[in-house]
Amino acid sequence: MEIRVEDVINFLTKPVGALEKTVDTLKAGALETLVTGIAVSFMPTYEVIQKAVEIGANLLITHEGVFFSHWDKLASDFNRVYDKKQKLINDSGIAIFRLHDYIHRFQPDGITNGLVEALEWDNYVEEHQPVATILSIPEMTVQEVGKYVKNKLGIEYIRCVGNLSMPCSRVGLLVGYRGGGETAIPLFEKYHLDLVLYGEGPEWETPEYVRDAISQGDHKALLIVGHAESEEPGMKGLARTIKEEWPSIPVHFIPTESAFQLI
Repeated sequence: MEIRVEDVINFLTKPVGALEKTVDTLKAGALETLVTGIAVSFMPTYEVIQKAVEIGANLLITHEGVFFSHWDKLASDFNRVYDKKQKLINDSGIAIFRLHDYIHRFQPDGITNGLVEALEWDNYVEEHQPVATILSIPEMTVQEVGKYVKNKLGIEYIRCVGNLSMPCSRVGLLVGYRGGGETAIPLFEKYHLDLVLYGEGPEWETPEYVRDAISQGDHKALLIVGHAESEEPGMKGLARTIKEEWPSIPVHFIPTESAFQLI
């Protein structure tokens, strides 16, 4: 059975239906191209694209943008990094489809659910919201939760605001750039959360709210995992879903190495 790039895109977007405004477009390649191999990754770095080509994938599905901007607005004028990356894409002939808005609108959110599954917290979910998941986990200290998350996600570090020895069980989970005050802070109050765990957000908003809450005697804590670290499990899960749909096509998940290092 012949599978074209357009068929894969239709499969990925069908659960949601057409979105009027979205970053989820074909960034390179042609819809009619026959798919011989699929690579899935969180971030289409230069290295990830190289690896996708090396393993024989001619379609790369990625969560984030190709050119360092949510809307890929960066102009190529006088930008050698942009030009070299575009040349790699052009020379390889690889098709690149960004899947960001649609997967976040799956029911439940495909990226958030991927993190829940990676943490093996499926049985502790109380409520899936569009931008957050509320859980009631077995009681652990903040430090124990942090170590558990690091182990399950295979990451080196997590940042924390709060008392590491504080026991917690009521947890709010937000992936990616959903840690802003307007999103995260109301969850503490509405759901009586002990702990919020998110990818990233403005450091002067939710972290400062938690710091003030602690100063007032409240028992609250915050764990900041990192944007990629919180969202990559969802894309890994997507690779498994695609493989189940088309078992005859080679499907590879390519992890994205962290851009940061500890010094």
